[in-house]
Amino acid sequence: MNNTCAVIGVLDNGVQGLTPSTLNLMQQADLVIAASRTLHLFSEIISRAEQYDLTGKLTQVPSWIETALKSQRQVVVLATGDPLCHGIAGFLVKKLGAEKLTIYPNVSSIQLACARFAISWQDMKICSVHSKDAGEWQPGAGPEHGLYPLLQVVTQHNKLAVLTGPENNPARIARMLISEQLDQQFDMMVAEDLLKPEERLFKDLTMAELAEQTFSGNDVVLLLRKSQSAADIVFGFQDDAFKQRKPDKGLITKREIRAVSLARMQLTKNSIVWDIGAGSGSVGIEVAKIAVDGHVFAIEKNEADFAIAQENAQRFNVHNYSLKNAKAPDGLAQWPVPDAVFIGGSGGNLADLIAYCLEKLADGGCLVMNFVTVENLHTAIETLKQSGYPWDFVQMQASRSQPILHMHRMQAENPVWIVTVQKVTE
Repeated sequence: MNNTCAVIGVLDNGVQGLTPSTLNLMQQADLVIAASRTLHLFSEIISRAEQYDLTGKLTQVPSWIETALKSQRQVVVLATGDPLCHGIAGFLVKKLGAEKLTIYPNVSSIQLACARFAISWQDMKICSVHSKDAGEWQPGAGPEHGLYPLLQVVTQHNKLAVLTGPENNPARIARMLISEQLDQQFDMMVAEDLLKPEERLFKDLTMAELAEQTFSGNDVVLLLRKSQSAADIVFGFQDDAFKQRKPDKGLITKREIRAVSLARMQLTKNSIVWDIGAGSGSVGIEVAKIAVDGHVFAIEKNEADFAIAQENAQRFNVHNYSLKNAKAPDGLAQWPVPDAVFIGGSGGNLADLIAYCLEKLADGGCLVMNFVTVENLHTAIETLKQSGYPWDFVQMQASRSQPILHMHRMQAENPVWIVTVQKVTE
């Protein structure tokens, strides 16, 4: 083994799934490291070796390997399927370096599951929830929940393979998709205990039926969108695409102002953004469409607008958007550090709110504000003068064409000041 640790992919059919060379490595090993279930599966082959159970002790594995290699012992780590596909090998490479490892991949459980259902997998998004118990999904939960990353990739892809665990099992995933109204968009198949005598395949059950099933904890979930989703607009939605409060319809951040405000936020796909004074939700929802791997935390004090923003979030099918009915800064202390903040309404405490947001804002982050009154603009400028950070503002007044007889005239929208401050030291 050239004084390297052999990381061997194994399957639940035991010796049948090994090549002669990997079988020989296991038989000659001085130390075998694996989960308790795998140690038991190969107990006869590795009987001469010292055995370490890594269950619940993953962080100790690199030091076990280092100690054994220094003593010139032959070390084998057993992993399920392909150790480099959501397996232990990637972790060990980071901790030990590739030069200390020799990796022997096997057929992955995802390949086997796809083969069982005759589904090509080269275009699948592969993800895993095979981790600690995430708990049942609650609608509106954010990045703090263990199933949140799965929900985000589900909304972005048409074909997914999900490695599950005993707690984060297929039934729990089905219940999450139902609660997020995604169950009608996908067919869900489950392959359980692959290559074992008790292997089971679930193909023609509804999501509701799968949500009531009991699973062994050794499952692969395949999700196939029933109809390929069309390319979605991510920027520049028309104003009337958003529901707005009546009789005050029209009190929305207009598309031209929205576009410049979004540009000023310097968004990435991972951005965490606060939307303060969300109104109809138009700005925050467009942010959520752009920052697909990030999250928007929005707050709106008006109950009617809060309800409309919630409805708009559902209409635009965003699941990385959390909305709170309160007056800022109530509840903001529990939100994660933002990469950008948008203030569309302050509720009368603008100076304090600006200071608070700048304090919480990540280094390099942008605070963007929209004002339609000279008084609020003056308050913002005086506050920013004391901040020590670079700031600027631009006045925008869009005019839109309106038909008049067989011609067109221009109708002016209200002027808006867009104020931007970046949390950097010049």
